Amino acid sequence: MELKQSSVWPDLFRRAKRSAFHMEVRDAYAVPGESEPLRRFLNGQPRLEDDESWSAWGELIREVTGRGVAVTRVRVVTVPHSDYQRWLLTETYDNVAAGEDIRYLPRHLVAVGEVPADDWWLFDDEMVAFNLIDAEGRPAGVGVTTDRHLAAVCKQSRERLWLSAIPFADYVKSAV
Repeated sequence: MELKQSSVWPDLFRRAKRSAFHMEVRDAYAVPGESEPLRRFLNGQPRLEDDESWSAWGELIREVTGRGVAVTRVRVVTVPHSDYQRWLLTETYDNVAAGEDIRYLPRHLVAVGEVPADDWWLFDDEMVAFNLIDAEGRPAGVGVTTDRHLAAVCKQSRERLWLSAIPFADYVKSAV
């Protein structure tokens, strides 16, 4: 496994030929660029429309999906939702509009052993990029591997949980 400290995401997405799948299993993330939008949400303030980090992500996803790469993710969430997940539900519309297929899976509907312990991206069923975090939940780098066994385990997890996950448009109707 290779540890990457800088942002490797644009490169990994641009190298993908067929698919990029994200498994999200945390109820909150401490991403520095999200702290202000989350604070505004919790204080009932309107969203800022010129969020550069979301714009850059949306552009990347539109670029990747525009050349035929499927970008999908499953968010395993605890119900009731954490403040972070409540906020994320309001932000996910942008991800979907950019071309992502996002599904939600309430944690209580899945056997404990079925949910991976870590977040990861699986690219083309061959490369896994683990989201590494520090003790406070902040991004601490990315562990990238092409180990066939790890990729196969992630692929099986995706296939198993995807079938039970609820498409965002349906989930958000029931969550509001």
